[in-house]
Amino acid sequence: MREIGEDGEQEFLALERELAVFLRRARASSGEMAREVHPELEPAAYGLLVRLAETGRQRATELAAYFGVGKATMSRQLRALDELGLIARTPDPADGRASLVELTEEGSERFTRVRDARRAQYVRKLADWDRAEIAELARLLHQLNTSVGP
Repeated sequence: MREIGEDGEQEFLALERELAVFLRRARASSGEMAREVHPELEPAAYGLLVRLAETGRQRATELAAYFGVGKATMSRQLRALDELGLIARTPDPADGRASLVELTEEGSERFTRVRDARRAQYVRKLADWDRAEIAELARLLHQLNTSVGP
């Protein structure tokens, strides 16, 4: 058995450590942003708003696949968003048995306000970073998400 630290495994340990800190902070941040959108919004549901704002109308099954969660979990989160008036469901013209989910006008306005405020925070906190570094970080995070995603 190899000892930890051989053959570049230190890099993977450092990655694990930094991701653990990043994820803990991201979860806390998602909770704050969710509460800013609506006091009763679950932190996990904030990501759904992000996805719907980016892609527009989608089926619940597409959202579940994107996030790597089960249909029951997705249904519960969407029901909560619907009850808060942040999303609406419309029949899918391609399949009458399915529905499409999209942000309501109120959901879009609330989400946009919070997202814009968060982006302004990133601009302030990363003001001393080179724009190329920010772009590279975004590219690498996208590459990581693609590599480890469902």
